[in-house]
Amino acid sequence: MSIFQKLFGSDQVEQESFINQLAKRRTIYNIGKNVNVQSQEMDQLIRQTVRLSPSAFNSQSSRVVNLFGESHQNFWNIVKETLSQIVPAENLKATNDKIDSFAAGFGTVLFFEDQDVVKGLQEQFAAYADNFPIWSEHSTAIAQFAVWIALSEQNLGASLQHYNPIIDEQVAEKFNIPTNWKLRAQLVFGSIEEKAGDKGFMEDHLRFKTFN
Repeated sequence: MSIFQKLFGSDQVEQESFINQLAKRRTIYNIGKNVNVQSQEMDQLIRQTVRLSPSAFNSQSSRVVNLFGESHQNFWNIVKETLSQIVPAENLKATNDKIDSFAAGFGTVLFFEDQDVVKGLQEQFAAYADNFPIWSEHSTAIAQFAVWIALSEQNLGASLQHYNPIIDEQVAEKFNIPTNWKLRAQLVFGSIEEKAGDKGFMEDHLRFKTFN
């Protein structure tokens, strides 16, 4: 049974509750390539997860580029080369080590938002024009979170990175990205080589109010 069937096509696999999935999702920095699934299966999992993610006015403005193998490595080479031109020399080794830890993973998901979709909605619904860029950010955040949960459900670790906009031009050229796609985040993932530590939480009274 493929990973895709397990998530979306079989009632034989008992899924964890959503709350448990939320608790399971953590930021994992120490990742590797010890993944027992094919990149094609991961590609389909990510695509279906983004398809099912909600967006304002059902705009479906999210765009995704999945990178595996050499393309995954090439992406992080771009990040490393870009940072080498702006990071002070005394901090360069630590920066390179950090980028190498991402390159050690299995794959990277690049999240974009289609600005033509946003502009089209602004023109079509002028009364809400100021809100559509904000709602676009909501849409990509939902897609990012949904993919992160889906990866976590498969016992894969991930961390969300934001090296945009300093890498945008090089990434667009390397991967033939349309000019109307705006890079918003990079989710790098792989096998969990070291688990995350305990997570602390703020006191509820600082975050929540309830009225009846």
